Amino acid sequence: MEQNEQMTYSSAIAELEKIVREMQSDSCSIDNLSALTSRSLQLLKFCKAKLQTTDEELKKILAELENQ
Repeated sequence: MEQNEQMTYSSAIAELEKIVREMQSDSCSIDNLSALTSRSLQLLKFCKAKLQTTDEELKKILAELENQ
């Protein structure tokens, strides 16, 4: 995925799955392992932030429903 594309949670998960498959394959070179690990970390941080934001938004919505 290009860095400047609009990333979604689903696209980040799909890229992570692709990286895992590549890392598990016999064709994954040790030279590429560092780059794959680094990209995985970026994607995991994005997914974690997205999940935390969504959790906070849902808590606000549920709190509003309780106050009505």
